[in-house]
Amino acid sequence: MLTSLFVEGSTLLHRLSVRTKLLGLMISGLALFFIDNPFLLGFALLLTATLYLRLGLPFGEAFRRLRPVLFTIAFFALVNIFVLSPHEALVSTLRLLAILFLAASVTATTTIAAFIETLTALLMPLERMGLMKASDGGLAFGLVMRFVPEIANRYEMLRQAHAARGLTLKPHRIIGPLIISTLKEADAIAQAIDARGIRGQ
Repeated sequence: MLTSLFVEGSTLLHRLSVRTKLLGLMISGLALFFIDNPFLLGFALLLTATLYLRLGLPFGEAFRRLRPVLFTIAFFALVNIFVLSPHEALVSTLRLLAILFLAASVTATTTIAAFIETLTALLMPLERMGLMKASDGGLAFGLVMRFVPEIANRYEMLRQAHAARGLTLKPHRIIGPLIISTLKEADAIAQAIDARGIRGQ
């Protein structure tokens, strides 16, 4: 069962600061946006996929973590074949995959606490302008990160429940229960946060 997106390790990416990784992710994403050469994008995909697979995760686990997003990208790739030129469809798919593996690598090598601390510090200028509470922004981001494996686990439990009953897994049968259970859990967490006075406002 997936309990956290973080993967223990001592790779170079683990040792880099959160700000450095986020800056690198932003610059790389912008650079990939302006590249439309399939060979360069394919090379970028190879690099980011290698980076992700060398974090210490078994191949099966590494794939399971990204499976929903990979299926989504595959769906959009099929759609793009019919609405875009073959070159444009290939470029957009390679670009999305490269960014996905890089973002997954950053997420897997950074703890939620480190993300919250860094994001809170980055949001301080907005707090000084009176636009928001920086700590609330960091907390919200941390909760989103925490809910990703939780949603994945709920999906897996629903899938197993369907399999045990001999039912074919269909989106319309699982999306409703998944959303309802997730919203109930989110509401319970929000009540616990407010009861403890954790939020700044």
